[in-house]
Amino acid sequence: MDNDSTYGEDVSNASTSIYSSITRYEWKHNRRYHAYQSGSYSFPNDEREQDRLDMLHYAITRLLDGQLFLAPVHPENKNILDIGTGTGLWSIAMGDSYPSARITGNDLSPIQPSWVPNNVKFLVDDVELDWVQPNHYDYIHCRYMAASIKDWPRLMRQIHESLKPGGWVEFQEPSTSFFSASDDSEKPLAASHPAHPFLQLHSAMREACSKTGRMLDPTPYLKRWARDSGFEHVKQTRNKVPVGSWPKDQHNKEIGTMMSFNYVEGVEAMTAVLVRDVLGWPEDEVEMLNARVRLAAKKPDLKVMFDYVVVTAQKAQ
Repeated sequence: MDNDSTYGEDVSNASTSIYSSITRYEWKHNRRYHAYQSGSYSFPNDEREQDRLDMLHYAITRLLDGQLFLAPVHPENKNILDIGTGTGLWSIAMGDSYPSARITGNDLSPIQPSWVPNNVKFLVDDVELDWVQPNHYDYIHCRYMAASIKDWPRLMRQIHESLKPGGWVEFQEPSTSFFSASDDSEKPLAASHPAHPFLQLHSAMREACSKTGRMLDPTPYLKRWARDSGFEHVKQTRNKVPVGSWPKDQHNKEIGTMMSFNYVEGVEAMTAVLVRDVLGWPEDEVEMLNARVRLAAKKPDLKVMFDYVVVTAQKAQ
């Protein structure tokens, strides 16, 4: 905002007012939440949550062997959009890795750092509103938007419209279907431990998301939605993610430790709005669930895993 702008003082004052309204955050359960499009995202945006999101970025990058994306794209000199950029780490990493690319990250909260590569910019925007730039992007990245989107097929169509011919999209989401691993087999966690706290947590979150109309786990449908939206060369990969430090190899041990931390430090953010407000659980019951989840995340005797699903697709040339 430049007070010497040729647009004059009125525009400057209007910009200041808009920025003020966006950063007039809401506070609930001693946590801070976004102000723009209030209520459309059920998780905090405070520093504790930002630390968790940053940790998840590093965990997923480690899971993908240091790769920032799996789509067969060459980002040099390309327009790239990062949907729901959060703290902006992915966009910043892309900007650093590909100086000629032009990276835009959008989010409901302006929590991204000010000092970023020259080829990176951040916008406060709601991806569920109408998009106005057809055939603009070469690659669109969409990660960890579970429980945040009301109409996934519509979002898919808007992404398809906004990609240039031949452009690619990539969705990355965690599955909520947990399984337990032993030395010789893998079994659904619900079959072997039906009362496991992870299952209780995600059952409650799934019920709450059904009330808000924002699906908790879109992974079973991403491929079909992509095809129905007109995408070609749709490909899905599944990556096994451990929760806990139980893996023997260092690579998975690091990932599992970070995922354990995700539940220990993040379960409060997961349940505060969805379970306490949407479902109306009493505070003591929510705290008991949170405590059980934290304990389960720390227990090394049960080898819990889930799939991290990546779907890539291309718009026709």
